[in-house]
Amino acid sequence: MSVQRIIGAETEYGIIAPTHPHANPTMLSAEVVDTYNKLFRRELSAQNSSTIWEYDSETPLQDAYGNTQEEQHAHPSQLTHQSAVLTSEDIAAEALLESGIYAERLDPDAVTMNAILPNGARLYVDHAHPEYSSPETSSPRDAVLWDAAGDYLAARTIQNLEETAEETKLPKLQLYKNNTDSKGQSYGSHENYLVRRDIDFDELSEALLPFFATRQIMTGAGRVGIGTTSEKPGYQISQRADFFERTIGLETTIRRPMINTRDEPHADSDKYRRLHVIIGDANLSHYSNLLKFGTTSLVLNLIENHQAPQIALADPVKAMHTFSHDLTLKQQLPLTNGTSLTAIEIQRLYLEAAQKYEQNPDSHTQEILELWDKTLTLLETDLFALADTLDWVAKYQLIHQYVQKGVNWDNPKLQAIDLQYADIRPHKGLYHKLVQLGRMKTLFTQEQIAFASHYPPEDTRAYLRGTMIRRWPEEILSANWDTIVARSPWDTVVHRLRLDEPKAYTKKSVEHLLNVDNASTLIDQLNHEGE
Repeated sequence: MSVQRIIGAETEYGIIAPTHPHANPTMLSAEVVDTYNKLFRRELSAQNSSTIWEYDSETPLQDAYGNTQEEQHAHPSQLTHQSAVLTSEDIAAEALLESGIYAERLDPDAVTMNAILPNGARLYVDHAHPEYSSPETSSPRDAVLWDAAGDYLAARTIQNLEETAEETKLPKLQLYKNNTDSKGQSYGSHENYLVRRDIDFDELSEALLPFFATRQIMTGAGRVGIGTTSEKPGYQISQRADFFERTIGLETTIRRPMINTRDEPHADSDKYRRLHVIIGDANLSHYSNLLKFGTTSLVLNLIENHQAPQIALADPVKAMHTFSHDLTLKQQLPLTNGTSLTAIEIQRLYLEAAQKYEQNPDSHTQEILELWDKTLTLLETDLFALADTLDWVAKYQLIHQYVQKGVNWDNPKLQAIDLQYADIRPHKGLYHKLVQLGRMKTLFTQEQIAFASHYPPEDTRAYLRGTMIRRWPEEILSANWDTIVARSPWDTVVHRLRLDEPKAYTKKSVEHLLNVDNASTLIDQLNHEGE
């Protein structure tokens, strides 16, 4: 076995307009997506890049147990199979607010809400946030790279908005890769893993609950404030932990569950399920992200082969909260068998099971096993030695210096440091400052990240999607993770290609067909090959 599997990530960025604090965040998010889309068109000299998102295969109300929730009973945030739109009334209502920034922009059709990127990713408005969904990747390392590419694109878009503010009359915007505004609102950073369909979902859930409750000690982003509204002063390991209320469920924004049951594979549903993980923090550190994707992939290997350790926390939700608040990492919590373990001890059991199972590991797998082992050891013996690799420790070290000088935990200065760490602008964000000072290690150079922001992975179906968007932006009518629809400018016939296998349509398998003149011809050839 190997740590390699199909992985993707989704990041909802926190967004504000500092000079217009009452501006509608959905409107601001639309400006981010629209600005990127214009940059993309300009780079490709494309007159039109109006590819829409294909919603036909979206099934957000179907769960892993074969149930489908009625739309009328679903929270609006669950209806991701419906296109987000701005109406003239929405914009007019915003124009009447104190911000008034949309007084002259009453044409909703002029604002892009959804962009499909040439690197195979998606950038769109998810309610009150701009969201970047990375392309499908085949390894944890690639998942980290193309997730970082989203941060690069977001920062570049914000920079363009700043440079054109005088011309557009729009306010300067700021984006944060974090998970809460500390006022009771939380937004997601989700992971997606391709998992075998034949694995019993209850077995999957039971094995993942202890792992997810404790994974945060390596992958937490760190947060000033305890409780959903930061009602208690202090610092904790995870930004998201306090917002989870139950173990298993379909929702993602209300009654948040540790295990999300959404059954929306975006692939051959007879072979695969997509494990939609909503419990993680948004990480800037490449190493925190690598641990997040890598250790989860290894644990999924164990589960798929019935080798996961038999651990059951008495109360997984309470355990997750407690472990997040425990900066000593020594708190023990009860298991259902009457014993108790610390978060590090639980993680050790998963690591030892993975070490035993992964015989003769490839280099990708060996890297994760060694990093996992080293990180757990340092968490026990020398916490601040991890300040150059783990987000929560890096932020804690910065803040701890002020606390030692007498600054109280409820001092607004500490919350400002928390927020500034997550600022995605390279010249403003504290994470980026640490990188520039050599105090935070990275896995990739800025040049590699910039390349990944323009080009897709070459070993998944994202290669075909991104390449077609780049080559024929005016011909692609719509696309999804598993569908591409095209029409030539001089033709009325619509050509559709299904991409049910995420590991197919790679550069190696389709490059010999790319010398055609248009997208429709390519789709016809690919459909013919698949017959």
